[in-house]
Amino acid sequence: MRRSRGGLCVLFVFSWAAALRAQEADRSTLTLDRVLGGEFAPEGFGPARWREKGDAYTTLEHAEGGKGRELVRFETATGRREVLVGAEKLVPVGADRPLEIEDYAWSDDGAKLLIFTNSRRVWRLHTRGDFWVLDLNDGGLRKLGGDAPEATLMFAKFAPDGRRVAFVRANDLYVEDPDGHVTRLTRDGSPSRSNGTFDWVYEEEFSLRDGFRWSPDGKSIAYWQVDDAGVKEYVLVNTTEDMYPKLTSVPYPKVGQVNPSCRVGVVSADGGETRWMEVPGDPRDHYIARVEWAANSDELVLQHLNRLQNTDEVMLADARSGKVRTVLAEHDDAWVDVTDELHWLDGGRRFTWPSERDGWRRLYDAPRDGGKGPRAITPPDCDVIDVLRVDDRDGVVDYIAAPDDPTRRYLFRAPLDGSSAPRRLTPADRPGTHSYQISPDGRWAFHTYSSFDRPPIVELVSLPDHAVVRTLASNAKAIENLAALTPCATEFFRVDIGAGVVLDGWCIKPPGFDPSKKYPVLVHVYGEPAMQVVVDQWDGHAALWHRMLAQRGYVVLCVDNRGTPSPRGRAWRKSVYRQIGTLAARDQAEALRALEARWPWIDRDRVGVWGWSGGGSMSLNAIFRYPGLYRTAIAVAAVPDQRLYDTIYQERYMGLPADNPDGYREGSPITHAGNLRGNLLVIHGTGDDNCHYQGCERLIDALVAAGKPFTMMAYPNRTHSISEGPGTTRHLFALMTRYLEQNLPPGPRE
Repeated sequence: MRRSRGGLCVLFVFSWAAALRAQEADRSTLTLDRVLGGEFAPEGFGPARWREKGDAYTTLEHAEGGKGRELVRFETATGRREVLVGAEKLVPVGADRPLEIEDYAWSDDGAKLLIFTNSRRVWRLHTRGDFWVLDLNDGGLRKLGGDAPEATLMFAKFAPDGRRVAFVRANDLYVEDPDGHVTRLTRDGSPSRSNGTFDWVYEEEFSLRDGFRWSPDGKSIAYWQVDDAGVKEYVLVNTTEDMYPKLTSVPYPKVGQVNPSCRVGVVSADGGETRWMEVPGDPRDHYIARVEWAANSDELVLQHLNRLQNTDEVMLADARSGKVRTVLAEHDDAWVDVTDELHWLDGGRRFTWPSERDGWRRLYDAPRDGGKGPRAITPPDCDVIDVLRVDDRDGVVDYIAAPDDPTRRYLFRAPLDGSSAPRRLTPADRPGTHSYQISPDGRWAFHTYSSFDRPPIVELVSLPDHAVVRTLASNAKAIENLAALTPCATEFFRVDIGAGVVLDGWCIKPPGFDPSKKYPVLVHVYGEPAMQVVVDQWDGHAALWHRMLAQRGYVVLCVDNRGTPSPRGRAWRKSVYRQIGTLAARDQAEALRALEARWPWIDRDRVGVWGWSGGGSMSLNAIFRYPGLYRTAIAVAAVPDQRLYDTIYQERYMGLPADNPDGYREGSPITHAGNLRGNLLVIHGTGDDNCHYQGCERLIDALVAAGKPFTMMAYPNRTHSISEGPGTTRHLFALMTRYLEQNLPPGPRE
């Protein structure tokens, strides 16, 4: 009997192995190894830089022989190729290999090249490393920073005349001249005080990293100083690198707590005392979210926010005296968004400014002197998503918008004087998502295009006719591999949830879908104000994993609730104010109910939900608040208690916790943990500096106290991306796949 069972076991193993080999050989079927293995990864292009106002551009290509990359110049109109900087010119003295260029910048005259290499990660991005200057006239290659330790420089930038370079090291600001002489401009940088760069919360929530600006005449530098003294620190505990824990403290202001102090100063590039701008208000209860030179070397323009972030004051600051004056104030009953779309017009007498003041995000023309109010440039009833280029000489603005379908993105060109309607430059026969890097003269653009079912391609196009000049990255292999897969039907839809509210969504169905049968449904959610997920564009690994699940018999769908940054007007986006986690979860539940009524093939006993970060929080809210709708949930890197998140993000959308205690309590999933009835998988990285593991542990305590069974997976020392370390990403997606198959069985039922 025992022998017989062993024989059956061996037979099963061989049969399973044969089936697995057959599946791997079948190019029509997705597996996790194929999803993550790179065969669908897009081709690289760039980084590309426009030169000569657009008559030429440079980019990086692999050198012959596979040693490093070289810098290549292309004539835009003809495509004539020239190796401008060969790999052999990038070999430092005493080295046997060329520098690995990660990024680069040209001096304005094109005579010098600034090279970034050997980078290190700082929070989210690799912004610290080594910088080298290559002189194209004599071939000299010089490392910046003097005797600075390896990989300690940040944000090196040429002065406007190309002679000197400024950079940050160890939270202080420096300038280096062509002879290698280094001048230290600030001396009070420390682990808690940053000059020319930012702390965790300013970087994460205002996307601020590079914190200094050369004046147009190259004589001065304006910079931020952020002081975290008094900000409570969150401690990350690394228990795996050594015999005893390694502790890393991060100044992290949680809602209602003490904020960092921020100020802006101007210092001579030759050294000397800093002149601090006399910005009013308590610097711990206000934010300086943007700083630039104001079309001259005498004044700065600042965006100054109050702590509630419902007022953004545009201020002009005198660089010599420090005196400031407000020239425009943007206010909203909910919150205002910081903008990077302030561009100077008419020699600096006017500037462009986006505003939702009439219910839509339109671009305005505002006077520098603060006189007569802003004049609208773009048409009503349409949101401007992104301003790409403002050409004061030709009197036009190029911007991205989606006037007819909020799930897509197209390029428009409008006259600055508003004399005629905008012209759509993206061809009408190419639905999807389009992005552009437009040349300074507006005649050319690097155009990237993708759709929900098509990986991105990169082209050079001429403007305004949008004719394709040449393909820069065809992604032909990825597109071919995708076409070989057994197709899954995809569709975009709209669902009416009542009270005049209609939501956008997408859906992926299994091959051979039979509407007379019942199918399990997995709902992918995000739902926070930081991101829109129902967009007609390629979504990389997530898109492939969802298609793999569909091939295995799941219907995967996604809906954007109100409050997401969809181009559907101010009321849509701001409706969620002071009720994060509440309104969105209700919208998601009502959408699911409406779809179950519309689509009888949804198996109500097999409905799951999953999401990451804000989507993880939404998944928890879904299964806790609506246990009769969702049977299984996977929450990755969630924030179970909103009181544990940072000031800038959470207070922007919820107000101060002392003023909105009910909103914070009701919107936090942990409040409703006792309602859990279905299957729950909680996943978190213990080294998450963004959404702290602390929240996961508190959720575990709440579930234990309520006697609720659940499953959890902690990834040691992984950050918010849960990607560090060999095999991590595959392990994570294998875990989620296995959990779904065990608790939400795939395939149709009669």
